[in-house]
Parts: sequence; C-alpha cells; structure tokens
Amino acid sequence: MALPPDNTTPSTVRDAAQRDVFLREVDEAVRQDQLEGFMARYGKLLFAVIVIALLAFAGWIYWDHRQTKEREERAEAYVQALDSLQSENLDAAKAKLAPIAAAGASDATVTSARLTLAGIALRQEKKADALKLYAQVAADAKAPQALRDLATVREIGANFDAMKPQDVVDRLKPLAAPGNAWFGVAGEMVGMAYLKQGKQDQAGPLFAAIAKDETVEDGLRSRARQLAAVLGVDAVDDVVDEKGESLIKPAAKATADATAAGE
Repeated sequence: MALPPDNTTPSTVRDAAQRDVFLREVDEAVRQDQLEGFMARYGKLLFAVIVIALLAFAGWIYWDHRQTKEREERAEAYVQALDSLQSENLDAAKAKLAPIAAAGASDATVTSARLTLAGIALRQEKKADALKLYAQVAADAKAPQALRDLATVREIGANFDAMKPQDVVDRLKPLAAPGNAWFGVAGEMVGMAYLKQGKQDQAGPLFAAIAKDETVEDGLRSRARQLAAVLGVDAVDDVVDEKGESLIKPAAKATADATAAGE
C-alpha cells in the first residue's frame, strides 16, 4: 500500500519549532507578569502574614516553655510544703501552699494544694475556710475529676451533721455506686442520710453491698456489715460448691448472721 507523500520540509520543521519557542516565551512572560502583579498587589500583605505567623509560633513556644517551668516550680514547692506538713509545721506548710493555690491554673498540683490547705484549715478548727476551699475545688470544671470527687466527699464529710439528708443523697449518690472509687465512703454517708430520712429499706441493701465489696476498706466493711444486720439485711456471702449450692447449713448460716450482727 502506497504511503501519502511527505510534504514536510526542513524549513517547515524549523518554522514550527520557532513558533513553539515563541509561544513558550510568551507564556512564561505572561506568568512572570502575573506573578509580579500579584506580588505588587499582595506582596506586603503576604509578608506581614508570614511574619505574624512566625511571631505567633515563637510566642507559643515561649509560652509553653514558661508554663512547663511554672508547673515544675509549683510541683517542687508543693513537695516542700508536704515536708513541712509531715513535720507538723502547719504555718510553714500554709505559707508554701498559698501561692500555689492562688495560681490561675487548675492542674493537679494547684488543685492538690487547695485540698491540702482545706485539710489544714480543718485541723486548725477553721471549718468555714475548709468548706469554702472544698466547694471551690468541687465546682472547678477544669480541675481533675478525681480531685473534684475527693473534694465533694471531704466537704460533705466535714459538714454532714449540718446538712439536710436529701442534700447529702443528691450530691453523693453518683459516687455511691459499686465500682466507683468512693463507693465505700460515699455509700456509708448516703446510707446514714437514708436512716435520717427513715428509709431503712434503702439503707440496708446499700450497707450490705458495701460490706460485700472487697475493694472497700476492711474497717468500713465491718461497720456496714453491722448496720446491715441491724436493719435485717444479710451481708454475709454464701460459700457455694461447684454446683452453686450453699455449703453453709441453715443453722450455721444463722450463726454467721448472728456473728455479723454482733461484730
């Protein structure tokens, strides 16, 4: 099959190449003009934005370093305050704790300092000051939740006799649940509040649950067991065999219940 004649000549190729070079030069010139126009119009603004961003980043680095240094200094001062407290030098401990507690932060060290000051106030029979500090920590949404819960428990423990039973229940009931770290302590106070309200049917099972919880401190479990027994609630766990049947005979179980009631 015959091919069509090739009309391409060296001059035609040269002209096409020159046109391509010219078009590229025009395109580059247009791009250069656009860039120069953009820089002329927005160059100063762009430079200002870059400078501001760099200054902001440098400021953040400085602020973060400053914050870290302040936290370390507060932690060291808190340890020194605890040393004074251990030596029964309450005034020296207060003097070291006061600047920490007054810091604007709500981290663990600052919050712990406030709680420690509240404890010192109680020891010095300054109940109003202690309650104010406990309430401050309990209401601080930025403080660690574990320390807020501790503040709530201590505040109510220090003011239990002056509080209405229902107020005690309302504030402590979220903590008086199995699995909560404060189940034993908070549960005991909720149970006592129930007794003040004449709600033995709610107090008894709660004391029994505390008595059976192995994570609760032994002394508290013993008190709860006695209270549950007085209220007629069994707080003694059965011993069962592999079939799940009780190994404690009725008479023996009655003896165990009587023993629990007499502890």
